[in-house]
Amino acid sequence: MKNFGLLGIAGFVAPRHLQAIKDTNNSLIVALDKYDSVGIIDSYFPNADFFVEFERFDRHLEKLKYEKNLILDYISVCTPNYLHDSHIRFALRHGADAICEKPIVLNPWNVDKLAHMENESGNRIWNILQLRLHPSIIALRKKIQEGPADKVYDIDLTYLTSRGNWYFSSWKGDDSKSGGIATNIGVHFFDMLTWIFGPVKDNIVHVHEKDRAAGFLELNQAKVRWFLSLNEAFLPEDIKALGQRTYRSLRIAGEELNFSKGFTNLHTASYEDIISGNGFGIEETRQAIEVVHDIRNAKPIGLKGDYHPIAKNSKDI
Repeated sequence: MKNFGLLGIAGFVAPRHLQAIKDTNNSLIVALDKYDSVGIIDSYFPNADFFVEFERFDRHLEKLKYEKNLILDYISVCTPNYLHDSHIRFALRHGADAICEKPIVLNPWNVDKLAHMENESGNRIWNILQLRLHPSIIALRKKIQEGPADKVYDIDLTYLTSRGNWYFSSWKGDDSKSGGIATNIGVHFFDMLTWIFGPVKDNIVHVHEKDRAAGFLELNQAKVRWFLSLNEAFLPEDIKALGQRTYRSLRIAGEELNFSKGFTNLHTASYEDIISGNGFGIEETRQAIEVVHDIRNAKPIGLKGDYHPIAKNSKDI
């Protein structure tokens, strides 16, 4: 049984990590969050210690080490994006492997610094890249790898996930903390696409507003027109009629790839791989971090060239 700590246990994604720790028959020893609405712990690890102050959390780890000879094996990081870097380093300094939600960091140079510290510490940094474990995505990658090496695929990526006004008042609406829309909701798709279709050749941004972004990404084996939005106005009418607030579509050479299902237990599968030493390390995150960093810092060119069809309506909403 491995011993876990968890930073950011009041956050949206934390329950998936709690479930994964439980499913892999391990134990949550201690958790931290500045918000105390964390009754969900009772459903998983009611005996875990909980702190709302980082300093007391830090002191408790020292107490566990020197009084009970207990050093955490892993610290899971589910905190806001801009804190990932610091909290990963905290885990390594305490002799634990870090398991971090995406994006692992906001900037490419942070990857370099963490890789250096990982090498010094002897512990590992793992990233949750659950789309790489999705059966449909794995099958697609296998198909591309077994196909012609010089074939280039035309792809349209659309991801619309409606968010209310709260979003823009939270850390997620602050680009310096979340990395902006492409980082916060798009990084896992960009990771998936570069994992399947190869490295980036060109990265063009057509539109970049606080609630939407669109661009063109040329990969070794793909030309990707992408559109991301938090604005429910972009949802297709049939999706609205069903009362749904999220729409995702990946069209490859005119054919729709259905990966709406199959997400159950992907965090558990990620934890199983990590614990066995076969998870996704920090270097595997680099390409996607570079993509979203470049999108965030690019000057949009407007509706020129090969842009996503929905982008032409973006100025009217």
